[in-house]
Amino acid sequence: MTDQGDSRAFDPGFKGPVVNRSCTDVLCCIVFILFIIAYIILGLIAWVHGDPRRVAYPTDSKGHFCGQKGTPNENKSILFYFNLFSCTSPSVLISLQCPTTQICVSKCPEKFLTYMEMQFPYSKDRRYLKYYSQFCKSPIVHPAKSLSQIVMDDDCPTAIFPSKPFLQRCFPDFSTKNGTLTVGNRTMFEDGNGRTRNAMELRAAAKNINKVLDAKTIGMKVFEDYATTWYWILMGLLIAMLLSWLFLLLLRFTAGFLFWVFVLGVIGIIGYGIWHCYHEYRNLQEQPNAHLSVYDLGIQTDIKMYFQLRQTWLAFMVMLCILEVLVILMLIFLRNRIRIAIALLKEGSKAIAYVPSTLIYPVLTFIFLSICICYWAVTAVYLATSGVPIYKIVTPAGKCKYENKTCDPEIFSTTAIAKACPGAQCNFAFYGGNSLYHQYITTFQIFNLFVFLWLINFVIALGQCALAGAFASYYWAFQKPDDIPPYPLFTAFGRAIRYHTGSLAFGSLILALIQMFRITLEYLDRRLKDNQNNVSKFLQHCLKCCFWCLEKVVKFLNRNAYVMIALYGKNFCRSARDAFNLLIRNVLKVAVMDKVTDFVLVLGKILVSGCIGVLAFLLFTERISIIIEGPTSLNYYWVPLLTVVIGSYVIAHGFFSVYAMCIDTIFICFLEDLERNDGSAERPYYMNHSLLKIMKVQSTQTEKQ
Repeated sequence: MTDQGDSRAFDPGFKGPVVNRSCTDVLCCIVFILFIIAYIILGLIAWVHGDPRRVAYPTDSKGHFCGQKGTPNENKSILFYFNLFSCTSPSVLISLQCPTTQICVSKCPEKFLTYMEMQFPYSKDRRYLKYYSQFCKSPIVHPAKSLSQIVMDDDCPTAIFPSKPFLQRCFPDFSTKNGTLTVGNRTMFEDGNGRTRNAMELRAAAKNINKVLDAKTIGMKVFEDYATTWYWILMGLLIAMLLSWLFLLLLRFTAGFLFWVFVLGVIGIIGYGIWHCYHEYRNLQEQPNAHLSVYDLGIQTDIKMYFQLRQTWLAFMVMLCILEVLVILMLIFLRNRIRIAIALLKEGSKAIAYVPSTLIYPVLTFIFLSICICYWAVTAVYLATSGVPIYKIVTPAGKCKYENKTCDPEIFSTTAIAKACPGAQCNFAFYGGNSLYHQYITTFQIFNLFVFLWLINFVIALGQCALAGAFASYYWAFQKPDDIPPYPLFTAFGRAIRYHTGSLAFGSLILALIQMFRITLEYLDRRLKDNQNNVSKFLQHCLKCCFWCLEKVVKFLNRNAYVMIALYGKNFCRSARDAFNLLIRNVLKVAVMDKVTDFVLVLGKILVSGCIGVLAFLLFTERISIIIEGPTSLNYYWVPLLTVVIGSYVIAHGFFSVYAMCIDTIFICFLEDLERNDGSAERPYYMNHSLLKIMKVQSTQTEKQ
């Protein structure tokens, strides 16, 4: 059965993963290490130039942080906007691009007060002056300036409104009274410039602010629910882990039962569908107009009209009959391959029982992935906050020819621009610079994303190769478990790191390039969404679909290539070619095995997350308070419920990903065993007794034929 064109000549001494190896894909290994070194250097440079406080703290018009310790603004942690009407949306406010003066304050205004209203009573009651003064650039001793002079000098706001802090910024205190939007229980108020405004105008300046504030309230309630139920959530996740482990161990007894119950269920459902179609067809025989055809009826907007025709139910019945026959024929002709697939599933359960350390490996993968994600996120933040404060000219009317030009706030008031553009301000805009480093910030961000994708795929590839080596050691042990080498997972992990870093990096690089291209397509789609015609949209969707399919195919090929690397220690291209040729020669077995495995794994994930979800639902809704006293008075019981269900699914996915790699490895080893050996005393099979029994039955049937 050995393919003569295969580069792997028969080795009578082959008894599992090759021990004597050499380093593979050395060039790619060197490139990978250089990229990691460059990535570390980039992180250090970003750490030197960046300042994450620029994300944590809001910044006033002078570029000073609000609430930063050791500064004059230490006790002023909230940003206040002089003229909120000049802002157009909350996104503008948060990005600090609103064309109005912004200062740091200790608290937001709590009342309506204009500059003119404060001027008159201050001589009798200085509390108005003291209260209003805290929202000015500097404390005022007496309000001697006129309103026009205040507006020109931009020392104080013309009016203040009741506000609440959110995202460390003062936003209007919106509320609804009898279905009418109000600010501080008022619908109309003075803006300090002699105009009467309403709450809707202020809301237009801070669009959707109510939804944002409501989101804060919901967030607080969600936090309270988590604080109340965290213990039960952890208990649910622990039970999910135990259920996943138990399910994998019991598969050796239940794999066949689960599969055949599912198949019989499908046959029964299709059979019921055939009976229902026939029943409806018989009932419509006596109905008028039921003999009409679809062509007679034409195109109808009401789809129920078609279900009044006998022809419709006859067509459904014929299609279901064909489907039923196809399913039965597939079961008849593929029964031996299905038996082999079920036997391999049971063998995978045994392998995990003999090498239990493999169930802990997903934790190590999680740690590696967490490190990569954290490093990428921190580097991205430091890169985004690199630079010095850049100030730009802004005008409320936006009619100045110097609008958006850079400026110096220290000398701006003495320049000709301030005189040429009345009301113009030199406000902080963003952080940047003119150095070579600052000019390539975008390029560095792209590099940061690319190396992140490369590292993520490398960590996953390393896990797959290490697990494949461990399970291959199990399969090629002639006397199981006596011949299984000690510490198979640790040994396979060491081999993968020492000899095959370059090969794993090669496969990861291919995936990273495809994913980078997909991200670029998504970015272009979002940027050019409003400027595309139908043809360009169609082509873009086709490209997205093609690269999605390409990524899935490459992941499948890489996965099997890593198994061959773990077995023979060859380079990536040769291993991928050998794996591809092996699978092509056994394409029917591959198709059946893939579908049977997918069914069992999906069923397992649904069973684990479903069981935990039902228990969590009964607990959080107090349906089993007689048996066990759970948390009470939850704001949203679905918050901890969804957390438990999603967490259980993720845990089950982590356990079953190990099982899926086990099945893939054992399947590849099984195909290799068939091609290398013939079951004789000189070349015995390494498969277990149940598989050997199935193969002997097949051989007997073949000889009779």
